[in-house]
Amino acid sequence: MDTIRAEARASVADMPDQTDRFASVYQVLGDAITAHAFSGCAFGVFAGGEVILEDALGRFTYEDGSPRVQPRTVFDVASISKVVSTTAVAMLLYQRGILDLDTPLGELLPGFVVGRLGARLALQVTLRHLLAHNSGLPGYVEFFRTVSTPTELYRACLELPIEATPGERSEYSDPGFILLGKALEVLSQEDLAATAQKQIFEPLGLTATRFNPTSEQRPLIPPTEIDNQFRHRRIQGEVQDENASVLHGIAGHAGLFSNVSDLLRFAREILAGSRSVRAESGLPLFTQDTVECFALRQGPEGSSRALGWDTPSQESSAGHHFSPNSIGHLGFSGCSLWIDLDASIAAVLLSNRTWPDRQSQLIKQVRPAFHDAVRLTLAGQQAQ
Repeated sequence: MDTIRAEARASVADMPDQTDRFASVYQVLGDAITAHAFSGCAFGVFAGGEVILEDALGRFTYEDGSPRVQPRTVFDVASISKVVSTTAVAMLLYQRGILDLDTPLGELLPGFVVGRLGARLALQVTLRHLLAHNSGLPGYVEFFRTVSTPTELYRACLELPIEATPGERSEYSDPGFILLGKALEVLSQEDLAATAQKQIFEPLGLTATRFNPTSEQRPLIPPTEIDNQFRHRRIQGEVQDENASVLHGIAGHAGLFSNVSDLLRFAREILAGSRSVRAESGLPLFTQDTVECFALRQGPEGSSRALGWDTPSQESSAGHHFSPNSIGHLGFSGCSLWIDLDASIAAVLLSNRTWPDRQSQLIKQVRPAFHDAVRLTLAGQQAQ
């Protein structure tokens, strides 16, 4: 543990040392590395109107000579793309009166309805349903096994069966967000990545956040896995998600790379929109009405999903101390972002828990333990 703290102190130069105050956080994450939940991680906390913790532990891989993770190391954040890119773009378009949540998907993507046998259910699917993961579309489909181009994948997505009446079943759906990303491109009249870059990342100063890192940046990003099934190589600095790979790294459901600093800056902007903290410069990007609208739980009964965002459930990855008025999202690669709109607190944990393969599920215990340790420390209590 002393070695872990020494590494942490050496890695943070631009803020007061917090390793003693957050000792329980370092213990949780140090134990996780020892248990091979992941080989390394970066993490951070926003509270009291400022970033109070931003640090890293471990290495890119389990080999002794592997590079150490730094506080601002960039990770493949997987499905956190759904909120920082896709949902954020949807929030802006909604705020500007361009996006109507109840617009049928078929009006923007006619191929979703035209030519479909029994189109009755498809006609009912709206953008709200896609954001709330209750469209009736399946949760996950291995398109990459049968298609090889973006056009083929989008066509396969459009032709998926509607398995339930829209609004009546909660099913976390990657295909739904792939289609949502295309619908947003129709509304914005440009590529999703371009809109996110110009309207979200640049205005907020998210300098490390992007799709498709350059060849020079790739070695600076922890690898996610050794892919023996699809690409048959080490995956490092390119999107891990196979369907997003077929889509050339830019998709509504995955593909984004970011770091702790940028994600905390994004979280601050969400909190500024909820008027619980001051925006860093000028007016907040999102209005209070927009944040409240997208943070509101949707149906059916029992679903924890808001619009694009998740909210704490009974066994939430956010642990036991984030309020019901919290929003967040997970990433398959081992990442998480949670924002408590009542307490004005945000926590980010980035890791490559899928290295060297996807077998370990220890992240499911690490995430709530990390968040509990953060919140109990902020409350002045000792994490149990």
